[in-house]
Amino acid sequence: MRIALVIIQYIVCLTLIVSVLLQPGKSAGLSGSIAGGAEQLFGKKVSKGYEALFSKLTTASAILFMVLSVVLVLVK
Repeated sequence: MRIALVIIQYIVCLTLIVSVLLQPGKSAGLSGSIAGGAEQLFGKKVSKGYEALFSKLTTASAILFMVLSVVLVLVK
């Protein structure tokens, strides 16, 4: 049981790393933080295509990673 959970944990960990690394950057450098700060804070953010997919994949794998970590501690 524990070995299967550890293997699943590794797979989820790799998925989380890959999904975070493949996401595009949110900032446009120093000028983007000064000029577009209010727009980024109050504007609508609509993710389309692969950006939305990676965002959902990152969220799901992060939640699964945390749950599996707690389960592995309890199975000990």
